[in-house]
Amino acid sequence: MTESQAREEICRVGRSLFERGFVHATAGNISVRLDDGFLITPTDACLGLLDPARLAKLDLQGQQVSGDKGSKTIAMHRQIYAAACERDADTRCVIHTHSTHCVALSLNAVGPELLAPITPYFVMKVGHVPLVRYHRPGSPDAAKEVATLIRQYAAQATPIRAVMLSRLGPNVWHDTPAAAMATLEELEETARLMLLSPHTTPLNASVLDDLRQTFGARW
Repeated sequence: MTESQAREEICRVGRSLFERGFVHATAGNISVRLDDGFLITPTDACLGLLDPARLAKLDLQGQQVSGDKGSKTIAMHRQIYAAACERDADTRCVIHTHSTHCVALSLNAVGPELLAPITPYFVMKVGHVPLVRYHRPGSPDAAKEVATLIRQYAAQATPIRAVMLSRLGPNVWHDTPAAAMATLEELEETARLMLLSPHTTPLNASVLDDLRQTFGARW
């Protein structure tokens, strides 16, 4: 994907997420990792009204080189890229939203993860979603904690594609903006199902093993 294509795709995905209610107002951000740096949505930008030419471009050290002022979450995104690429070298996009059902579920969550494995597509398309304790938005401690979790799960042979920041929202990552958006969609839909049916029994070990063997599910 060229830089020009990445700019267009960030705007397309942002508009789609905004129009379908995955983000609201100026919440959320999207970044893409380039060979010579990063693109990220500007600070306080509405994802439904992005201009490809005004996206922030930063160098490999995270210093801005052009565009509007980049979102402060670039520090988190850079930590995610660094940790995720150790297992998935093609990781190219991170999306952060304040998706309603994920945030609602996190308000009363008590376990180490946001969701149990309640549907096969959640297991196949998302996988484990560690719940990160509350930090203020933009906290460097949150970024470090997320990077540590990514490496811990990879070391256990269950690499992850998402984390949930308690009371804030999910961060998801994948090799393209479209794939990251699909992961986010499946995560938010599973959170909605869990809120609708909170006493759902998780899939059992034999079912999970079948999903691993048949589809390569990361569980």
